Amino acid sequence: MNIEWIDGSKITVSTDSQEVLISANKEGLLSLAAQLKALAEGIPGDHIHYDEYTSLEEGSTEMIIERVK
Repeated sequence: MNIEWIDGSKITVSTDSQEVLISANKEGLLSLAAQLKALAEGIPGDHIHYDEYTSLEEGSTEMIIERVK
């Protein structure tokens, strides 16, 4: 799966004991939307890893989104 980011994308993921917060600028939201669309069109088991070393802002919680049935 081709993962593309719009220049200037910024996404932060944080968690507490009861919720997950995804904060993003316009470019980050548009990038995430395109990636989720590609994932939805994939096959069960396809997934995308997001972390501060590949796509999220420093200090973010790692996030994995997986396509199921």
